[in-house]
Amino acid sequence: MPSLDRARPVPGNALFRPRRAAPEIPANPVPEHRLPFPTGFSATQLWGALGLSVAVCTMLLWKAGLRVDLLRPANAPYFIGLALTFAVRPALARTAFRWRKPLSDGAEYVGLFTAMALLGAVSTYPLAALSHGFADAPLQRIDEALRFHWLAWYEMVAAHPSLQLLGAAAYQCIYVIPAALLAGFAIRGQRRDAHHFLASFWLAALITLTLYLFMPAVGPLSYLWKGPIPYMPSSAIWQEQLIPVLRAHRMGQVNLDQLRGLVSAPSFHTASVVLYIAAAWRSGPLRWPLIGLSLAMLVSIPVEGTHYLADMIIGAAVALAAVLAASKLIGRYGTAAPAA
Repeated sequence: MPSLDRARPVPGNALFRPRRAAPEIPANPVPEHRLPFPTGFSATQLWGALGLSVAVCTMLLWKAGLRVDLLRPANAPYFIGLALTFAVRPALARTAFRWRKPLSDGAEYVGLFTAMALLGAVSTYPLAALSHGFADAPLQRIDEALRFHWLAWYEMVAAHPSLQLLGAAAYQCIYVIPAALLAGFAIRGQRRDAHHFLASFWLAALITLTLYLFMPAVGPLSYLWKGPIPYMPSSAIWQEQLIPVLRAHRMGQVNLDQLRGLVSAPSFHTASVVLYIAAAWRSGPLRWPLIGLSLAMLVSIPVEGTHYLADMIIGAAVALAAVLAASKLIGRYGTAAPAA
């Protein structure tokens, strides 16, 4: 029978050496080197993007032989309005006003959005002057392949005044929805969501203007409709009237109070709908009302915007790309929120 002495622990034997106590691991380990969660862009980045937009717009105007008269009285309200909007934050910076933060943020958001929209609209004029040909024929062929009959839509609206009123009102929501979105983001302190929306709008405008240079069009009303026009939509037929004048260099000045939409493809109204729905999804109690208005605007676009269905599909694709790109940008280059 084997001896039990062999089972006794032998001093110095690693098998029986007492283990050291394991170090305590915190419940939620956070690496000290981890950067704060980005909640938006810095002021330098925002103003840099706006400055780049101004520089590009100025270069395009010079290239096309166009200019904006900064001293023209009718242009003054736009510059004064933007200046006052951007002056709200520094004016409230040293006050103890209860609504200082949302007012400052809201004014900055609206100012940036308005400046980008204004620069984009102005840029369509030199781009139209530098463009060649028209893309209506291929765009219409795409509609035919998709079995979309623009004339049928137009004739239905032209025959019903109630549809005209509803369509025109829905089409103008392109100005109402972003104001509500940005105001809501400012009140609820959603800085990241506001900056994401602004970045996606800026990128969508940049992509739209780039593509517009290669696919200018007069729109389906001018291209398809023959004879007297029974109902003039909101966007009218400015492409047909202004693009040839700009290309012939018979227009040398762009007036801010007379800006007209010249982009047919891609449809920026459609791109805006996608951007608005993506932003509205994070807008709390405003979500469903703003999504409803956005969908109403979408239905109005073919007639009120005189857009081919092809225009709208391209515009939606532009917006989706812009939303994804804005998410990447804010995740990589975003910064933490500044102290209130």
